[in-house]
Amino acid sequence: MSVQDLYRSKRCSAADALAHLKDGDFIIVPTGVGEPPTLLTELSDQRRRFHDIKIGQILAVRKFGYFDAETADHVRHVAFFFGAASRAGGMGGWVDFIPSYFSEMPSLIDRGLMAADVVMAMASPMDNHGYFSLSLGTDYTMAAIKKARAVVLEVNPNVPYAMGNCHVHISQVTALVESNDAVMEVGLPKIGPVQEAIGKYVADMIEDGSTLQIGYGGIPDAVVMQLTAKHDLGIHTEMIGDGILTLIESGAVTNRKKNYQPGKTIATFALGSQKLYRYMDRNPGLEMHPVDFTNDPYLAAQNDNLVTINASLQIDLLGQCGSESLAHLPYSGTGGQSDFVRAANRSRGGKSFIVLPSTAKNDTISRIVPALSPGTHMSTSKNDINYVVSEFGVAQLRGKSAKQRAGELIAIAHPDFRAELLRQAERMNLM
Repeated sequence: MSVQDLYRSKRCSAADALAHLKDGDFIIVPTGVGEPPTLLTELSDQRRRFHDIKIGQILAVRKFGYFDAETADHVRHVAFFFGAASRAGGMGGWVDFIPSYFSEMPSLIDRGLMAADVVMAMASPMDNHGYFSLSLGTDYTMAAIKKARAVVLEVNPNVPYAMGNCHVHISQVTALVESNDAVMEVGLPKIGPVQEAIGKYVADMIEDGSTLQIGYGGIPDAVVMQLTAKHDLGIHTEMIGDGILTLIESGAVTNRKKNYQPGKTIATFALGSQKLYRYMDRNPGLEMHPVDFTNDPYLAAQNDNLVTINASLQIDLLGQCGSESLAHLPYSGTGGQSDFVRAANRSRGGKSFIVLPSTAKNDTISRIVPALSPGTHMSTSKNDINYVVSEFGVAQLRGKSAKQRAGELIAIAHPDFRAELLRQAERMNLM
């Protein structure tokens, strides 16, 4: 049977595709805009006829109907990382949470520590050889496809066909549905004067020829906007967005100085505009790979001068980062922050930056604290932390004593809180 005949035999409606589900199934869905909206909308509409279906995903970007406390026994979201769609459910306890390093999720699936009964994902149109590209969310989904009982794709002509280890053959597909809606766009975060100030401190410390990993958020993007005059930058990251595209278009990114995968922009998921998605399509200079390739600290560190930039919510005077919760309440997740901090530490000439505004809630709360709030989920340990940057400066912690760290961090705290932080540090015998 030809690949075209196979395609036609597996094409069906979204309602018919749900026939491949069983009660108790764990469905794996890719990151962000890689989620299949037609399939998940149909599952939401029919959720009451199922029992104990779970949908695992690192970042949901649409609030589908199954985000519903009353029907969580029918279909329940399981977050690997919380976002706007899932955060309220996580705080309310009716969305579950599986903590993990992003880089290790494929291994958890492969070892059977995380279930993967069914995969539902967005995909590009099939090529002449029978392959689809999971360009928008390669992440842990490729590992799940190898383990799943059923693979259901939503094929959309607006999904780019990317290069890299992100291809699925029609013979691996159980069923497919077709859609043609535009891929969801996610704009750049708002950048204000605080973000710009932090961005300048970081940008001034990035040398020509560095390879970058850039996390999501206003501050990382503020750094990007100040790098357009740099030369021969490289990209080895988890997320490619419009900020990185701006750098590429400016000519600052050439990938020529990379030790590992030279000449290639490397990422595992995409989150941006239609312009970004068009740029990704059949671009030989860009490759999308599973997250155990992009985020593996050993592999990423093969790039000399690896610079990693990630945001945090709170940091204590020892350098422990609480980047994913508000006290005990989940807010986001570990994601790739720890992966890339460790990678930068291993890289020759590498630099890892944790960036955060000095205050929250209109300057009423310091984000630099004597100790993390009780119940806070620690994201990056005191042993891994290197540079911490606020709008008031840069603290370099790696190799420093506890007393030196406290002094460095108090110096970049908001002036209104420095005296109290000093008193608390003295009480804790840190000063």
